[in-house]
Amino acid sequence: MRRIWTSDQVRDSEAVLLEATPEGALMRRAAYGVASEAVALLREHTGGVTGRRVALLVGAGNNGGDALWAGFELRRRGVRVDAVLLAPDRAHPAGLAALRRAHGRIHEPGEAADAALRAADLVVDGVVGISGRGPLREPAAALASVAERNGVPILAVDLPSGVDPDTGAVDGPAVTAAATVTFGAYKPVHVLAPARCGPVRLVDLGLDPYLPDEPHLRVLETSDVAARWPIPGPADDKYTQGVVGVAAGSATYPGAAVLAAGAAVSATSGMVRFAGSAAEVVRSRWPEVVAAGSVADTGRTQAWTVGPGLGTGSTGRDIVAAVLDRGVPTCLDADAITLLANTPDLADALIDVPAVLTPHAGEFARLFGEVGTDRVDSVRRAAAKIGATVLLKGHVTVIADPDGRACAHPSRASWAATAGSGDVLSGLVGALLAAGLEPWWAAGCAAHVHSLAADLAAHGGPGRLAAGAPGAPIGASALLAAVPDAIRGLLEA
Repeated sequence: MRRIWTSDQVRDSEAVLLEATPEGALMRRAAYGVASEAVALLREHTGGVTGRRVALLVGAGNNGGDALWAGFELRRRGVRVDAVLLAPDRAHPAGLAALRRAHGRIHEPGEAADAALRAADLVVDGVVGISGRGPLREPAAALASVAERNGVPILAVDLPSGVDPDTGAVDGPAVTAAATVTFGAYKPVHVLAPARCGPVRLVDLGLDPYLPDEPHLRVLETSDVAARWPIPGPADDKYTQGVVGVAAGSATYPGAAVLAAGAAVSATSGMVRFAGSAAEVVRSRWPEVVAAGSVADTGRTQAWTVGPGLGTGSTGRDIVAAVLDRGVPTCLDADAITLLANTPDLADALIDVPAVLTPHAGEFARLFGEVGTDRVDSVRRAAAKIGATVLLKGHVTVIADPDGRACAHPSRASWAATAGSGDVLSGLVGALLAAGLEPWWAAGCAAHVHSLAADLAAHGGPGRLAAGAPGAPIGASALLAAVPDAIRGLLEA
């Protein structure tokens, strides 16, 4: 599991580590990591290193110092280095002196700096670090724009300048990096703004012993999900593997029932029971589902998924109430969330039910208010308020439980942003709840597999995904069809 730390947590820990480390040692180690990644990018984009050109955007303080020392390392590998000093009187003295000794070229903002950026094979963004807030200011904004307009890839030092380190928010000019090198620990920006950061490489500074016990955020990795995914053993039967109920769909939206029930089937549930007016449609697509017309007519279940395509009228409200009355773990999605917002009695019924809510931003706003720029804080507050695990869908899915434990899942692409994909996710969550996973883990594991299935469907299967083939638009049915391959790949990894 990858642990993520706020900028304050990292700065406080670094201060302790610095006291026990020879002066300048940590910066040199960080700079070596930046230079190594720069070499890798040069080889990727140009096929070589010696004789290539790198431009440094150098801000004041330690972030600029990292860039300057990285320039020194690159000069030793035969790279021409041009450093543009954004605050010449506050440039890191030792780093600047080292680059001068290595015959790096020094510029202030102006025509020569612009020319160096246009001619560069790579730009190193050392404008601001994790202490920076707000958008890029001039002249940094204009200089970064020169590089981007000319298609020069940018390597960010610690984080892309102009992107908030703790929320990933952007409210003005900011760098979009081809890759990022960070130091000591991952920060929220690296998972909350993946499109801005590009691939992130962590340089170990020996910071782990000095970090707090509790991280700000977690990212589940394949091994975490595989270790918890339910696998039947020799003594299992259809009941011990988990029986999940699905209450979804309507005459207007029968497809939601098919997708949610199908996801529960594909997630290796022991048995799926369905309740609703779309029972015949579900049976025709998934003959293994035990379907009935109402919640009252279904048998015993260990968990429920309720809400997709249900409608927000009195019928939908009665169905949600009947499901919650069962008192078993429940995933509430789509119309069930709107009904919670409109019906205080339903929200009150959640008190005694272990639950996962899976809203998109609009549904979240109906129940909790606008998400805002700090998605993690918003989801944490929502989970505490309603007393349930909340999964906020998006390109970066954020999950929090009522105690404040949070995780984020950054998708590799946006293939899952298609109508009906949320119905598939809710079926996965319900199946995992029925298998006995606690709500936070059920939500996190389901989000991971859902994203993997979307990638597989978009790329045409596991082999093409591994080969890096370009993706193609998909529908929810294709995403659902890829779920078994996603689970198989997860367990084989």
